[in-house]
Amino acid sequence: SLFKAPCVTSSFLFDHRHSRERTVEKMSSHKTFRIKRFLAKKQKQNRPIPQWIRMKTGNKIRYNSKRRHWRRTKLGL
Repeated sequence: SLFKAPCVTSSFLFDHRHSRERTVEKMSSHKTFRIKRFLAKKQKQNRPIPQWIRMKTGNKIRYNSKRRHWRRTKLGL
């Protein structure tokens, strides 16, 4: 045949992000000020957009595309 199917490796078949076995990332109770400041910034960034921005842009920007869920997406600390 003229068209050959691409070779699929095992990394495409098994995606680690969707597996049930999650790595437990531990956070110490005694945090440094630098880490605490980093977490505070990420907490402030993780909010929906204000309604006046939807009005200002004519509903072109409808939601915050950089929203992060605490369980699905980790910060990588």
